[in-house]
Amino acid sequence: MDFFATTALGLIAAIPVTLLLFVASAIGASVIAAVLVAAQQSRATRPIAQAWIFVFRGTPLLLQIFMVYYGLAALGPVRHGWLWPAFREPLFCAWLAMTCCCSAYIAEVLRGALNAIPTGQIEAALACGMNPAVRLRRVIVPQMLRLALPAYGNELVMMIKSTSLASSITVLDVTGVASQVIAHSYRTLEVFCLAAGVYLAMTAALTALLRRIERSLAPAGSRRA
Repeated sequence: MDFFATTALGLIAAIPVTLLLFVASAIGASVIAAVLVAAQQSRATRPIAQAWIFVFRGTPLLLQIFMVYYGLAALGPVRHGWLWPAFREPLFCAWLAMTCCCSAYIAEVLRGALNAIPTGQIEAALACGMNPAVRLRRVIVPQMLRLALPAYGNELVMMIKSTSLASSITVLDVTGVASQVIAHSYRTLEVFCLAAGVYLAMTAALTALLRRIERSLAPAGSRRA
C-alpha cells in the first residue's frame, strides 16, 4: 500500500505540468485556428492556411515533437541565437508542437461551424445594416461557438491525452513521472493503471465543464427539453 500511495501522490504532483501544457496549447491552438479560418476567407491567403492544415494534420504529433526538440533546437541560428533559452526547455518544445498540430484540427472544426451558419441569417444581418464588426459579434460568432462546441470539446479531450507524448522528450508530466517510477520499480501495470486513473479524472472533469457550457449556450427551448 505504501508503494501505491507514494506513486499516486507523485502522479498527482505532476498534474500541474500536464494542465499547464494543455491550457497553454489549447489557448495557442485556438488563436492560430481563428487566424487560419480568417485566412481561408481570402483568396490571397487561403493557400497558406490550407498548406498549414495539410502539413500538421497529415503528420504524427510525436514526430512533430521530435522535429521541434531534436531538429529545430539543433539548428545553428536557434542554438546560438536569442531563441535558445526557450528551445532548450522540453516543455516549450512540446507546447510549440502541440499548438501547431492542434491548431490545424481546431481550424477545420471552426471552418465547418462557419459554413453551417444559414446564409439567410447573414443576409438578414446585411439587410438590417449591420457593419462587419457587429455582424461578426452578434450573428456569426455566437452561432459558430454553439455549432463548434461539441467537436471542439472532443479536440480538447484529445489534447489532454496527447500531453502524454511530451514525456518522450523528458517532460515530467503524469506519464513522465509514471515512466520514472516504472524504471525504478519495474511495476508497469500498476503504475500505468494509476496514471490512467489520473487521466480519466482530468478528462471527466473537462467533459463535465464542456457539457455545462454547451447547455448554457443552447437555446432556451432546448435547455428546457
